Amino acid sequence: MTSHLFSPFTLRGQTFKNRVAISPMSQYRSKDGFANDWHMVHLGRFALGGAGLVFCEATAVEERGRRTPGDLGLWDDAQIAELARINRFLAAEGAVPGVQLAHAGRKASERRPWHGETPVDGEDMSLRNEAAWTAIAPSPLVYADGWPVPQEMSLNDIADVVAAFGAAAKRSVAAGFKVVEVYAAHGFLVHQFYSPVSNQRGDGYGGSRSNRMRFAGEVAQSVRANLPDDMPLVFRLSCTDWVDGGWEAGDTVELARMLKSCGVDMIDCSSGGIGGRERPRRMQLAEAFQAPFAAQVKAEAEMDAMAVGFIWNAETAERIVADGSADMVALAREVLADPNWPLTARSVLEADAGFRHWPQEAGWWLERRDRLLNKLGLR
Repeated sequence: MTSHLFSPFTLRGQTFKNRVAISPMSQYRSKDGFANDWHMVHLGRFALGGAGLVFCEATAVEERGRRTPGDLGLWDDAQIAELARINRFLAAEGAVPGVQLAHAGRKASERRPWHGETPVDGEDMSLRNEAAWTAIAPSPLVYADGWPVPQEMSLNDIADVVAAFGAAAKRSVAAGFKVVEVYAAHGFLVHQFYSPVSNQRGDGYGGSRSNRMRFAGEVAQSVRANLPDDMPLVFRLSCTDWVDGGWEAGDTVELARMLKSCGVDMIDCSSGGIGGRERPRRMQLAEAFQAPFAAQVKAEAEMDAMAVGFIWNAETAERIVADGSADMVALAREVLADPNWPLTARSVLEADAGFRHWPQEAGWWLERRDRLLNKLGLR
């Protein structure tokens, strides 16, 4: 019998073969925003592993919106071709290709994690010919101690970035992506606008909650206007900042309702990341600890939701979908360890699954091996 996790799901005009999504995972292997063979192999193995939806990593909508010098981009038409090649492969193997459009805001001009995850400095220039650039943000507030003060965005800057999201969405369609997600979480630019922790503006984009949500709404409208009617639009939100006086889950419900009116189809429910290098004290990590946010968005905002974060057991993922907490479940680090997680999870949840859902080039060999091992009494 088919499990809930491996039942089809339709969002707007796109049907996924199952409810397993691969979260965007930055690889920091791009040069000048262009994808390459690394991204083909990285993403391709998740399609071969049986995922229904495979998200490309955070992809900057303008050059200054990159988090690191190694980030992917879709600010230039020339960046379309290589992504299109990757997406053709993903689709041919049964996965729906998605992209996460992003702008880092005050988190821009950062070194790669293995170089320190600190602001780009002279060492990056001398060793890798990578120069720092000026970050922009809703307010001139630093992301963390030791970071430069970002440049406060003018109204023209805001309009330019909103337009850049729309232009990148248009390029996403040309590149063959079938789902667009806006990265509005984890302290990136859209999150910086709606969180009171990072937004201290005194104009129409700051102050009240509705004003702080305005930028997210304008981005949603700009992206939606550049997508076909049948193409889903997802927003990844930080459902709480885990900080007293910050953004809370009840605020997320109101933002989700507003985004729904702007043409957003699903909320990808994450949390945290608004500032600082340390985990907020209020954040208590546990298996699937963010799934309740997805359940709240589904129930109160009456829209589809995706659960993500510390999900690794097939049974847990099945329960999240089966009990209606979320419509899809997204995994990241777990599939880095096991790109075949969707296929192996199906064998756990469906006793008769065997290897018939695997790519035949692998399944044939695995079935043959099992027959031999069983015949010899070795398994």
